Amino acid sequence: MGELRSALQQGLSVLDISSTSKQIDSLVELVEHLLKWNKAYNLTSIKDPGEVLSLHLLDSLAVLPHINQKNIIDVGTGPGFPGLPLAIMLPEVKFTLLDSNSKKIRFIRQVIHHLNIENVEVVHSRVEDFKGIEFDAVISRAFASISDMVILTRHLLSDGGVWLAMKGQSQKEVLDYHSIGVEKVVEIDLSIPNLKAERCLIKLQPC
Repeated sequence: MGELRSALQQGLSVLDISSTSKQIDSLVELVEHLLKWNKAYNLTSIKDPGEVLSLHLLDSLAVLPHINQKNIIDVGTGPGFPGLPLAIMLPEVKFTLLDSNSKKIRFIRQVIHHLNIENVEVVHSRVEDFKGIEFDAVISRAFASISDMVILTRHLLSDGGVWLAMKGQSQKEVLDYHSIGVEKVVEIDLSIPNLKAERCLIKLQPC
């Protein structure tokens, strides 16, 4: 995994993200665990280490410079993206990772235990059934549409909170934001190292 470590360090440099040796080690081990578990549990269709680095780790971490909230829920996290890489890099931020897929939740719990990640809580639930807690931000890169994300997670957002929707640039939605009770704060183009596909981060808040 020496090549993976070097490629990760180069990618973080391109993204202008500083890191410690321990954080690099943890991110590399996250990739190793995902590839190992994927052989038995098919957690992701991406099987090449380099593609996992670009499409999961660096894609997740590209939003890091734009996060300033302290209590974030990653809804539909799948096998832990973007929540796990962000939690490794932002130990002062509390992350809740929510998904309804039991095998992916088991994987996340194993990674948290193995890497001793202390700022992550894991929730096995459908998003509409998880209630009673509010967050500074709701982040997701897995929802099919912004409108679904807003409608299904509105009860999770605290006063003054924001939605952070990670989207493909080529899949920008023509959406009447006010019709779903939100306004767009900002749309940020993201450039992912070694990835030609376009990405963006859309920040939204309630009207």
